[in-house]
Amino acid sequence: MEGGVAGNTVPPNSFDKSKVLDVKPLRSLLPVFPEAPNGPPFLCAPPNGPFPTGFSPFFPFSGPQGTPLMPGLNQNLFNSTAMPIRSFRAEPPPASNGENVQSSNKRKSVGPSSVKKKVKRSNDSELALAALTNFKPGIIAAEKDDGNRELVENVLMRFEALRRKLSQMEDAKESHSEIFKRANLKAGNIMFTKGVRTNGKKRIGVVPGVEIGDIFFFRMELILIGLHSQSMAGIDFMPMKADIEGERVAISIVSSGGYEDDAEDPDVLVYTGQGGNASADKEASDQKLVRGNLALERSLHRANEVRVIRGFKDATHQTSKVYVYDGLYKVQESWMEKGKTGCNMFKYKLVRLPGQTGAFSTWKSIRKWKEDPSSRDGLILPDLTSGAESIPVSLVNEVDDEKGPAYFTYVSTVKYPKSFKLVQPSYGCNCRDACQAGNSNCSCIQKNGGDFPYITTGILACRMPMIFECGSSCPCFRNCKNRVLQTGFKVHFEVFKTRDKGWGLRSWDPIRAGTFICEYAGEVIEKIKEKADGDDGENNDYVFNTNRVYESFKWNHETESAEERSDTSEKFDIPSPLIISSKNSGNIARFMNHSCSPNVFWQPIMFEHNNEAFLHIAFFAKKHIPPMTELTYDYGIPQSDETESNNMEHGKKKCLCGSLKCRGYFY
Repeated sequence: MEGGVAGNTVPPNSFDKSKVLDVKPLRSLLPVFPEAPNGPPFLCAPPNGPFPTGFSPFFPFSGPQGTPLMPGLNQNLFNSTAMPIRSFRAEPPPASNGENVQSSNKRKSVGPSSVKKKVKRSNDSELALAALTNFKPGIIAAEKDDGNRELVENVLMRFEALRRKLSQMEDAKESHSEIFKRANLKAGNIMFTKGVRTNGKKRIGVVPGVEIGDIFFFRMELILIGLHSQSMAGIDFMPMKADIEGERVAISIVSSGGYEDDAEDPDVLVYTGQGGNASADKEASDQKLVRGNLALERSLHRANEVRVIRGFKDATHQTSKVYVYDGLYKVQESWMEKGKTGCNMFKYKLVRLPGQTGAFSTWKSIRKWKEDPSSRDGLILPDLTSGAESIPVSLVNEVDDEKGPAYFTYVSTVKYPKSFKLVQPSYGCNCRDACQAGNSNCSCIQKNGGDFPYITTGILACRMPMIFECGSSCPCFRNCKNRVLQTGFKVHFEVFKTRDKGWGLRSWDPIRAGTFICEYAGEVIEKIKEKADGDDGENNDYVFNTNRVYESFKWNHETESAEERSDTSEKFDIPSPLIISSKNSGNIARFMNHSCSPNVFWQPIMFEHNNEAFLHIAFFAKKHIPPMTELTYDYGIPQSDETESNNMEHGKKKCLCGSLKCRGYFY
């Protein structure tokens, strides 16, 4: 490690930073931008900044409480300590007669009827948004400062639930209102206003409840759990306890491709300082040894730990990024060099502390496997499905010499016998291209309560008693966003041999909460075969039964006004019990093991085929799942009629899930 990355040694005639190391940074920097003619000042040059119309800035976007915001804010403001502020409304659209719509409404003398409709739709949207904020924080003051694993997961799950709901509303009202634009920012604003956050106290080193390898899909998530408090700036810092306010050290950095970082080594990161980038209204310039850059320089001399978060393009959503927490590093050396623009840039070499769980190294290995599948250690088959799925599923054993699971026929969906009575008469919609959110004439949307069950990215918006997808007789496109289950999974899976639970399932890709995992494929049977003499019960090992008792949990965003009906909103409404056997034929779902704290859940889905509705069982991600993490779901507990002579000990197996909430057994 001493030599570092080739080509990144300190040049002999490097910039002498010692001359400025004792310069005290300004206590506050009041940024200056071109003044916007109307509305509140925002944080970047475009007229509306990064916020949509009607959206308020919040920590860490807003200025310090009690400090007047000057016109034209720059990025220095992102490093200020701030509290959430009340929402403000931008100027309403002018009427055709040139009068202000708001003042016109007061005199009941408005312009065209289209303006009236826009104002009404905006008011409806604001009422809907206000309803979403009516929930209890459920977090006490001490927990806001110091968290734990359960709190961190709770905050992230609640943020995701709110973000998905806002995205669903945004899809339905896209042409009518900008109230729901940028759902992640709006969700973050609501969470901060309601006090739903944890680890708000800045600290050096480990953040309670955050584990190495955890993944995030929005910078806002990093802020809510206290991993990195800067919404845009890549360097977060804080004053040392014994120092005055100006003596600051770096505590975390985000490396996501915005600068010329050398980030290929899994144990060494050469990080480029902040500032100096060219923009639409300014040329590139030399970086200055202030704020974040100065904090990193001080961390070099203080030798304090710095958290590193690495960002990548999301393989399943190319326009998005995914962030992985890569653990603790220390700044080992720094220098200045010319960048591609010809301007001087600060470079900081950070080295990963030894003995930590691998994170970025795992991503590097997966990248290699995707380029050359044969390079995967323990590979038995490059595609277990033999082409039945659009994405291959690898079969891997790094544990022993077993060459694969017992023989079965791979099928990608459930098979119903002709005599089965669950099927119901059904007819499709009349949409000619793609079903549109908010279309009251679409019968499939109406079956789902008037909303799409999925948001634009194909993510499940919320759990429902039953989801109705478009079927074979619906004239809408095959890629209609109401056909998620039917288009198959979009993730590269791997069936692997576990050390003590047989075969399991995991993914090479990061999985976002609400992502479709797969269907439970197999043969629908009338009842589970009774255990015969000499039978080891293996026939029951590959069975899914909707009639079992499953651990209840809340996944949807809930408001106080919805508490009375929330118990039923996530309670399934299945016409009659469905039993699927994947003993002889099935898909990757048959390899998912049980866990008492699962990261996957199941959801009933119906869609039409030949004018009959068939029930399918789909699995979705309960939370964000890092690559190479085993996928598990709750097998449930059989009801008395599923056991032999009402003996609950029948079929009970020892649970090896390792969860803190493990009940010790499963069926």
